[in-house]
Amino acid sequence: MRTESVLPGLERSEDETFRPATVERDDAIEIVVAGLALEPAAVRASASLLSAAERERASRFAFGRDARRFIVGRGRLRQLLGARLGVRPESVELVYGARGKPALANSGRNSLRFNLSHRDDLAVYALSWGCDVGIDVEAIRPLPDADAIAARFFSRPDHAAYRALDPRDRPLGFFQCWTRKEAFIKALGEGLSHPLDSFDVSLAPGAPAELLRVEAVPGDDRGWRLASFFPAPGFVAAVVAEER
Repeated sequence: MRTESVLPGLERSEDETFRPATVERDDAIEIVVAGLALEPAAVRASASLLSAAERERASRFAFGRDARRFIVGRGRLRQLLGARLGVRPESVELVYGARGKPALANSGRNSLRFNLSHRDDLAVYALSWGCDVGIDVEAIRPLPDADAIAARFFSRPDHAAYRALDPRDRPLGFFQCWTRKEAFIKALGEGLSHPLDSFDVSLAPGAPAELLRVEAVPGDDRGWRLASFFPAPGFVAAVVAEER
């Protein structure tokens, strides 16, 4: 088992059952990286932890592999939350915000906050006590329409920085930008309703991960911090946390 700090007050673990004993509840951002085991026994065990609504949602996936990934990923989330709350995973009660962001029911200001993302058979989770978080992961790969997506959705500074990259660096630059933007709007709880061109992020390979500009969000005076990391070979992820 190996842990590493990717933000001050943030710990990453590659063992999904690990919780650092030295982390204080009032400022910790914990990152968990987990493989999604899709063997039938693992899927059945995970399904037994889900709510009726979650099982119904899984049944709506068009492809069985996507349903299995959802079931195992959500089952692991319930185990992580249950372990930190001292309750059985199946008893964890979740609610959803207006844009679909999950949260604990009856959560107070200093309650456990979390976010999750998965790509293929890899899942990443961010957990914090009293601090809003967002996380996103992507597989680094060439996209035939990456240039068009960047031109349409990135901010002008983002797009200029992307176009300035050597072509061989653009796949990583694209997904560093994308995961950082997704993590930020997920931390806000806005989803893709929040314009991706309303804020700028760093994206060049090797450059520090930074939120370079954020347009004012009505009623929101919070500050944010950003980190990027590689959870597994061929994958890049980003996490955004509310400043404390």
